[in-house]
Amino acid sequence: MPHRLHLEQFGPVHALPVLHYRLEFAHLVREAVRRVKPDCIAIELPSTIEAPFLRAVERLPEISVIHYEGRQRRDGAESVYLLVEPADPLVEGARLALERRIPLRLVDVDTDSYPRHVEALPDSYAIHRIGLTPYYEEYRRAAASVAPGREDRRRERGMAWRLQELAKEHGSILFVCGMYHLERIKDDFGRPQAAPLERVRRQGVRLFNLHPDSCREILDEFPFISAVHELRRGPLPPEPDDRGETLRKRFSAFELIVGGRKDLPAEELLRHAVERGARHAGRGEEFPDRQRIIFRLFQEAARHYRQETGDPVHLWQKRAFFRFARNYALASGALLPDLFQLLMAARGCVDDNFAYALWRLATFYHWQRAEADIPTISISPEEIWGGSRRIRFRPRERRRKGLSHLGFLKRKKEKRPGEWLEGFTDPSICSYPPEDVLIEEYGRFLKKKGAMQLSEELSRTEPFTSSLLDGIDLRETLRNVADGRVYVRESQRAKGGVGSVVVIFDEDRENGNYPYRTTWLGEHEQESDMAFYATPPEDNIVGPGICRCEYGGFLLSYPPRRMMDVWRDPDYVFARSKPEVLLLAALDYSPEKHVVHVAARPPRSIFRQIAARMGKKIVHIPLGSLSSVKLKSIRVLHILHGHDKRQVAKDYIW
Repeated sequence: MPHRLHLEQFGPVHALPVLHYRLEFAHLVREAVRRVKPDCIAIELPSTIEAPFLRAVERLPEISVIHYEGRQRRDGAESVYLLVEPADPLVEGARLALERRIPLRLVDVDTDSYPRHVEALPDSYAIHRIGLTPYYEEYRRAAASVAPGREDRRRERGMAWRLQELAKEHGSILFVCGMYHLERIKDDFGRPQAAPLERVRRQGVRLFNLHPDSCREILDEFPFISAVHELRRGPLPPEPDDRGETLRKRFSAFELIVGGRKDLPAEELLRHAVERGARHAGRGEEFPDRQRIIFRLFQEAARHYRQETGDPVHLWQKRAFFRFARNYALASGALLPDLFQLLMAARGCVDDNFAYALWRLATFYHWQRAEADIPTISISPEEIWGGSRRIRFRPRERRRKGLSHLGFLKRKKEKRPGEWLEGFTDPSICSYPPEDVLIEEYGRFLKKKGAMQLSEELSRTEPFTSSLLDGIDLRETLRNVADGRVYVRESQRAKGGVGSVVVIFDEDRENGNYPYRTTWLGEHEQESDMAFYATPPEDNIVGPGICRCEYGGFLLSYPPRRMMDVWRDPDYVFARSKPEVLLLAALDYSPEKHVVHVAARPPRSIFRQIAARMGKKIVHIPLGSLSSVKLKSIRVLHILHGHDKRQVAKDYIW
């Protein structure tokens, strides 16, 4: 990134124009120090807060807040807050000065009556692509028509005078200054200036540690970006090894025997995710691309989301997420989305659970603690920024009135190691009835949807002549409004009903994630026969004789008690995968002409030929066209070892 650097030089002063609290400018400060090798660094802050500011810089990466009372108003004194966070270029300049033992000077003028500026600035990410020179030139041309205020001129003349004084002592000065002021400071430096009339001491300046909850809300660069910047300032941490740990608590049979797995704390797993993001957010010594940081944030959040819900973020959801976030950012005049826009995209394109996982990781800053060597303060966004944007998450959790909303914390546990394994003495297995009802209802819904799709395929539209047929087709009429003709629609009902239903969540091409295969027969006339493949039951034991699994795919066939074990049927040996076995069985056992096939992609063409020879037809429904929330609710099943477990299963299944 050195070629993106731009410095304005006047006398011994090398001035770097910056925007405050932006990641790209914090890195440009590092590049400027390498290039200039200054014997003094000056920053745009008043000397009246020098002592607490230097203390705050020494505390980094812990984030501090400098607070003092400003101008008086009718409702009392105005509270002034200054955040000292890693991604701010002024803080980075002071930090480098302390680390490299370079003299540091705070050259701004202390004022109580400085108005708040709201400027429509281009996205700072543009600097990563085009460099600072064209960015600053465009900004300077746009700002030339804006007349500075009285306090602006007072501050600028004061900083020019201090730089003149520093120029008498130092041969190379790096000056980190806001873009808004730099051009006028440069002009003032070339003319004699008088010492400013200003406050030389400020009473009541206090330094606070920022509370972790406030840290999630008020940082200008959200904590994940600040954490990545902090980690990449020094040697990168080694690749984290989670040893297969996840944020979801689950126990296998072996772990129950030895007394349960000792899970890593959730905070440590989140820290590992941040470290992975820091390692992969840039190449070598190159400064990380903000766009790449956001991509790594998405990847790690998707990883946690799959661990917790068992459902992956599909490619179409990923594509929709980034398209929506990009368009949202462009609509607000930015190149890349901010955290609020990312969360809105996550909630809209995936679901609330993913949005919560993204927020939890994006706002995680593991250095911040509630207890510190200085007092801790909580600050709301309204106090420091004057407003906020709010978003609500509604993760799907089971809640009970009068109990904690974290219901999983009240789940029953083993009283002694191996107690739950005693429930596996019954050799028979059965399902959990509430899940049976849910999946049968969804099977009927898919049959209706398949029948409607067939009807749509057989319907035809034609211009109105003598008959309205089944009614006016408004869509086609509006599409051809220039013709001045009315179009009517004729709907034809498909011959033959829908029999079997096949749903494929994961094709499991490597044959490793869903090795458990079985066939279940319906227990009564209202249940279908079922064949499925799923995760191993022994990998997640949730109660005595109760195992939790996740479907990779399943087949429903009605009427019940007709299906043999499809996984050992020699007629299906030529199938290449488990989904193909289920589809062949569906064609074989379907009493109706049509078979519904739900999957991410349609089956191979040979299966349509096989179906035609059997006098049947495959109706493919894309998995992405169905509700992801509903699919998650039916994807989980529990296997009970013995019918007696149905009486106690509700105490262990959530």
